[in-house]
Amino acid sequence: MGVVLSDIVSPEARTLEDFSGKILAIDAFNTLYQFLAIIRQPDGTPLMDREGRVTSHLSGLIYRLSNFVAAGIRPVFVFDGEPPRLKARTIRERVEVKVRAERQWKEAVEIGDLATARTKAMQTSRLTHEMVGQSQRLLGLLGIPVVQAPSEGEAQASAMARAGTAYAAASQDYDSLLFGSPRLVKNLAITGRRKLPRKEVYVDVVPEEIGLEATLASLGVTREQLVDMALLIGTDFNEGVKGIGPKKALALIKKHGSLEPALAELHVDIESKDEVRRIFLEPRVLADVAVEFRDPDTDGVRAMLCDEFAFSRDRIDQALAKFTAARGAQKQKSLDGWFG
Repeated sequence: MGVVLSDIVSPEARTLEDFSGKILAIDAFNTLYQFLAIIRQPDGTPLMDREGRVTSHLSGLIYRLSNFVAAGIRPVFVFDGEPPRLKARTIRERVEVKVRAERQWKEAVEIGDLATARTKAMQTSRLTHEMVGQSQRLLGLLGIPVVQAPSEGEAQASAMARAGTAYAAASQDYDSLLFGSPRLVKNLAITGRRKLPRKEVYVDVVPEEIGLEATLASLGVTREQLVDMALLIGTDFNEGVKGIGPKKALALIKKHGSLEPALAELHVDIESKDEVRRIFLEPRVLADVAVEFRDPDTDGVRAMLCDEFAFSRDRIDQALAKFTAARGAQKQKSLDGWFG
């Protein structure tokens, strides 16, 4: 889930159309997990084909991406590579959460508590190697660029934004700010009317943009100090200090200037703190990334989704029409620019 900064960060509301013509480097794993979590039946069961294979991730990709490209967005999906060794604890904890949630989901289904069942089911999502391969295959057929990061996908997406290859990193996590992305875009995968967990309340979720420089200026800290704050709060790579949230972490770092004297005041230490700092400030990323958008292979998409996974041909044709129209518009714009 990354570091929690929501209490001290002020995002700006956006529309999909605000990103028209812009390349967004999307944290692929983060987005696919969102699709697996929210695209489910009322009892929490994920979408599946007639053979029992989960298709929620494919459904999210084809239909959500069709809205992206219709709005003029140019998405690039960045996939995780080998995780840093310090992420092992977080990975273990996530597995434990899924196992516990699966048990609670089944218990809720048995007693007919569908609201609880769906909430618990959303916590059970697993992204398998097979699903990753299917997702990359579909993206290739759609002409959407795929980047394989050497380590954290969010770090690579942020590096692309820093280099100007992309306008922003897109993720639900705030880690992109720690990795130095000049802009973070949230809520792309979940934009729309959403029901709040365990409540009969619906909210309109809109895309949000958070600027790194504006955030640092508002908080009165540097990026290095923001990373030190994150270590106090807790990240995917360290547990943080008990009882320290974003506001307390901000106050401590502004008081002391850096992590070590703040830890001295608290009479605690953070193991491997320098290694965690390096993960954020000197991440393993590809220095030069070229992205190429191609025309969609419409027959290939139909063969994969309709013939292999039994998607509705009419709905897939409607989605593909958006991809084809978007590519035509991009080509015309390029020609207009060339001859203008």
